Amino acid sequence: MNIDLNKKGVILIVDDIPSNLEILFDFLADAGFTVLVAEDGESAIARAEYAPPDLILLDVLMPEMDGFETCRLLKANERTKDIPIIFMTALAETVDKVKGLSLGAVDYITKPLQHEEVLARIELHLKLRNLTKTLLEQNLQICEQAALLDITTDAIIVKDLDNQIYFWNKGAESLYGWKPQEAIGKKVNQLLYRAETTSQLQNIYKSLAENGFWQGELQQVTKQGQGIIVASRWTLMSDQDGKPKSILTVNTDITEKKQLESQFLRAQRLESIGTLAGGIAHDLNNILTPILTAAQLLQLKFSNTDERTQQMMKTIEANAKRGAALVKQVLQFARGVEGKRMIVQVGHLFSEIKQIVKETFPKSIELSTDIKPELWAVIGDATHLHQVLMNLVVNARDAMPNGGKLSIYAENIYIDEHYARMNLDASVGPHIQITIADTGVGMPSEIVDRIFEPFFTTKEVGKGTGLGLSTVRGIIKSHGGFVNVHSKVGKGTEFKVFLPAVEATATLLGEDLELLKGNGELVLVVDDEAQILETTKISLETYNYKVLTACDGIEAIALYAQYQDEISVVLVDMMMPSMDGATTIRALQKINPLVKIIAVSGLAPSDKLAGFAAVKLFIAKPYTTKELLQNLYNILEQESKNPGVQTTSIIQRLSSK
Repeated sequence: MNIDLNKKGVILIVDDIPSNLEILFDFLADAGFTVLVAEDGESAIARAEYAPPDLILLDVLMPEMDGFETCRLLKANERTKDIPIIFMTALAETVDKVKGLSLGAVDYITKPLQHEEVLARIELHLKLRNLTKTLLEQNLQICEQAALLDITTDAIIVKDLDNQIYFWNKGAESLYGWKPQEAIGKKVNQLLYRAETTSQLQNIYKSLAENGFWQGELQQVTKQGQGIIVASRWTLMSDQDGKPKSILTVNTDITEKKQLESQFLRAQRLESIGTLAGGIAHDLNNILTPILTAAQLLQLKFSNTDERTQQMMKTIEANAKRGAALVKQVLQFARGVEGKRMIVQVGHLFSEIKQIVKETFPKSIELSTDIKPELWAVIGDATHLHQVLMNLVVNARDAMPNGGKLSIYAENIYIDEHYARMNLDASVGPHIQITIADTGVGMPSEIVDRIFEPFFTTKEVGKGTGLGLSTVRGIIKSHGGFVNVHSKVGKGTEFKVFLPAVEATATLLGEDLELLKGNGELVLVVDDEAQILETTKISLETYNYKVLTACDGIEAIALYAQYQDEISVVLVDMMMPSMDGATTIRALQKINPLVKIIAVSGLAPSDKLAGFAAVKLFIAKPYTTKELLQNLYNILEQESKNPGVQTTSIIQRLSSK
């Protein structure tokens, strides 16, 4: 829309009577206004939203949508809410006027309209609008200037050649805490520097004498003794004869900036570690998967071999699982892997912890345990909980370099409302309380307050990362629990871990559960690792499945297009070269929107799976034969019970939690 910028303003007239529109249009146009018209409320709203006018003349009585409703909708719209609205009406009732004004109108004009009155009211409200706009802009400018003054924290100091201060501005007062009358006349070295900075200051004075200028970073202290870092600029000032007479210093507090830089660099480092760990985990899991599957198949195939051979195959399987658990521990910190939640009997974890302590800890450390019988179970990840316990007992060991007593207790407790009110992290209900106590060196209260901070450590450089306890706290919180710490210097430290419990003894998922066989269903397995394809194919065929294999996404699409009426499930690796799993899944869905897919990866489920209704389940590598068969059974059983009905995807289930 082209609007004449020389006009006095843009007026939108809304009236359902054409003769009224024509008269007002001609009058206001002759008065120098740009005039727009609308014959009903709906078109008025559309015009105002598309090209907001400076003022709206709005008739009250209109069919379908009256002026009151039109006004309400205009004021509710972000683009039109600030446009002044003047009602035009033949009604003289005070109630109607009050209603219009309460909806946001600025004025009323009573019909029949007097042109002079209309013009006067329009010009008045346009002036008021322009004045308000100007005042708001000026107020914004003043606020911006005030904000700039507020954040100007540079400290400006002038000192003579003997380092005696004779100028100290408000910025210096704000930064360091000394008022001008306290600082002027004092030696600057006495106020701002510690003894260890003497050598640096000497180098600065040398550079200043040679170049007349120096800039760099300095460690300084405030009146309260707090250390700060400043970006400092020094300039040697001269008198009229060119002889040095004083030193002008401008200091900017960059303490927070340096801290943020340190955090940013740390975050970058952790991101790099996470990326590296993710890549290594993927490769390791691809290596471990065929080892684990082959070990299980060998035990099945050679079940009648001698006991020593069987033990060797079990050792291979156990170590493959241990390697997988180790990879998951790395990912737990680097990538935030949640871990698999299942019923865990915590009491069984203590037997392994006890064995490790007895075999690896110094003999000068005496171990005492008291694990109550019939300990409740928890819903959690056994590997992560094992990591928590190991971290705490290792910390206890390190706190007793000369020996001492390590005590481990576990019991069932019920946290009531009274206790929960005293501890914000606690929730009412059954819990397991795990206590790990030592008689070591202990910690002062200020250290206890910080021990869960990432990268905070009291150990010597190279002997502690500061990640252990922060990871412990993260795992405990992810399980819905909390941890309390009590410590006293010279007396020792006690950690109490509280985990929400299930009031029942856990039923262990035995390895000897019968594996569910298929009914001759055809499964398409897609993976770029030849060993995984081979072992998965053998496993599935052993348990009455038919198998097609594809080494990449392109081959998978070709096979599915040929056998889609026969294929029941597609097993797709998410990380493949050339065409990754997500692209493959997308192509398969185009061929058949009802395709059923199990996604497989050495990493945790990612956003790449979002939006794929075809992905019914996710399996993390390495997976056992039982896990694979169980997941296949779940999908096919649900399909048999509900033929033609789509099962809920893994992403839909996760998003509903």
